[in-house]
Amino acid sequence: MLSHEINAKFRSRLAGGGAVLMPGAANALAAKIIADLGFEAVYLSGAGLTNTYLGMPDLGFVGLAELVQHTSTIRDATDLPIVVDADTGFGNALNVRHTIRSLERAGASAIQIEDQVSPKRCGHFSGKDVVALDEARSRIKAAADARQDPNLLIVARTDARTVAGIDAAIERAQAFIEDGADITFVEAPENLEEIRAIPARLSGTPQLINLVVGGKTPIVDLGELDAMGFSLVLYANVALQGAICGMQAALGQLKADGRMGEDGPVASFRERQRLVGKPEFDALEKRYAL
Repeated sequence: MLSHEINAKFRSRLAGGGAVLMPGAANALAAKIIADLGFEAVYLSGAGLTNTYLGMPDLGFVGLAELVQHTSTIRDATDLPIVVDADTGFGNALNVRHTIRSLERAGASAIQIEDQVSPKRCGHFSGKDVVALDEARSRIKAAADARQDPNLLIVARTDARTVAGIDAAIERAQAFIEDGADITFVEAPENLEEIRAIPARLSGTPQLINLVVGGKTPIVDLGELDAMGFSLVLYANVALQGAICGMQAALGQLKADGRMGEDGPVASFRERQRLVGKPEFDALEKRYAL
């Protein structure tokens, strides 16, 4: 399916109501598993990419070229809508424009731009700071203007809750809506009252909430968040945290026992090949054989 068709369907899905449960992926294999399990969208997590690709914390180490490469790879792997975490947009408004154009060509369905200072920090870390409102608004205006597909969605994230409180964060989100954001994302609300206030005060525009296992925001059931009015419920790094747990279990057993068979805590060889499309490549090989 072509990107513009995926984007149009995603915009229509969000407009139709009902919260979309969206896991994060740090690579194409994770995205294929997410699609295989029947999820409706996938999030390319900047934190997950940094942790997986570089083995480093989410402190702004991934560049635009790397993000474009991974977006393109995930687009080749799945027809799911891809929401791409583009951090601060990699510079000023002109850099944001270039970021949006580059990620749109790579196959993004929605692109997230945030208002942190650069280099950014994970939204659930301490020590964050945000740029002045005028600068933050210029990023969102540039992002909205830069898209060439009108169905490409701009996600405007604010990290002002930790810096200035929930009221200031919601006020920033409202300003971003005026600047052309299609979805707003108030990061790291710290209690149920704050969570409820976000869609209540920003009604009419889709809202994204990020639930980080072990993070600052309490975990709330999908149905309850849907009833509150959230459109996207993001678990940005559950797949990554699950993979870490699985690798530690499998490798720990291998280290202890000195051997590992398919009775161990691993996917079977056949399942691994199914997920990466080996049977389809076998069929292609036969089709093109001389």
